[in-house]
Amino acid sequence: MTDVDRATPAFGVYVHVPFCPHRCDYCAFATWTDRSHLMADYMECCRDQARALAPGMPAATSVFFGGGTPNLVVPSMLAAVLGELPLAPGAEITVECNPDLVTPAGMRSYSDMGVNRISLGVQSMVPHVLAALGRQHDPSMVAAAVDAVRSAGIGLLNLDLIFGSPAESIADCERSLAAAIAFGPDHLSVYGLTPEPGTPLGDDPSRHPDDDDMADKYVIVDEMLERAGFEMYEISNWARPGARCRHNLLYWQQGSYAGIGCAAHSHRDGRRFWSVRTPERYIDAIRSRASVEAGSESLDPDERRLEALQLALRTSAGVPAEAVPDDLADLVMPAGDGRLRLTVRGRLLANEVAIRLRHSPREAE
Repeated sequence: MTDVDRATPAFGVYVHVPFCPHRCDYCAFATWTDRSHLMADYMECCRDQARALAPGMPAATSVFFGGGTPNLVVPSMLAAVLGELPLAPGAEITVECNPDLVTPAGMRSYSDMGVNRISLGVQSMVPHVLAALGRQHDPSMVAAAVDAVRSAGIGLLNLDLIFGSPAESIADCERSLAAAIAFGPDHLSVYGLTPEPGTPLGDDPSRHPDDDDMADKYVIVDEMLERAGFEMYEISNWARPGARCRHNLLYWQQGSYAGIGCAAHSHRDGRRFWSVRTPERYIDAIRSRASVEAGSESLDPDERRLEALQLALRTSAGVPAEAVPDDLADLVMPAGDGRLRLTVRGRLLANEVAIRLRHSPREAE
């Protein structure tokens, strides 16, 4: 994959594909299992929205097809949307995939349309943990999916994992991570299980994670990935050198991006806005040439500076030293250039540190 031109300003496009064959027990995203009859119309509307946005859009340095389950849609529908977008040379093009729906032919189609990064929703490599999360694939499907991605010549592979289920022992966590590392991925996103209200997992306290257990597992994750040659660049993301996800970084750096599809979020010049939530309303709006925008918010300069600090705190770049109160010194370490980053213990307390950050004159310049 060609490196993106570093002189090109970062700009991302997120395309939301809201269709799923099955809803996982922890999922609170805008996804539906009973709307497959809308798939062709919906993706046509995404193409139309991309075409309408393109004339006023900077060249995209990253495009991310997320969901939902983007690989439930035939690749040509994704390619039609991608084909309407202005792309920077060497743009990062990612498709999020469920392992059980990955096929060699599908991966070759992605490669042909310019996809150079695949993100597989692995979640765990232990069968009973997968079952506890409500996932439908098994570890053998992950192995086959990884082979299909690599055989298609797609350059970068990301694996998503979730830790913290009460069904997962410490040994299970280590086993799952070791198996994931053995696949030789370029990037791992490892998230703590979050009980979302209104989901089967969120509504059952017996399935909620224990904070101490989560902390123990996070330390294990960080240690194992560091030993395997991965660098933490955001609290839940580790990459091999040169393999950080540019699209992820846009979010943590207050970058600009356009959202396409229902429930998709956009950000330009300090203004955030989001689209209508359901595919039906989205299709109706596009077809009637009405706005798909459902709401927006704008931060004033002080709020934006504070948010920039709080987001940067989550990353390996850290924040200016003067932003961190002295009594939090044991939770941070030098990051270079007069900046401080969170220690592993600090990452476990990141929210508490974030609300105590001081505005930094250097960050405001």
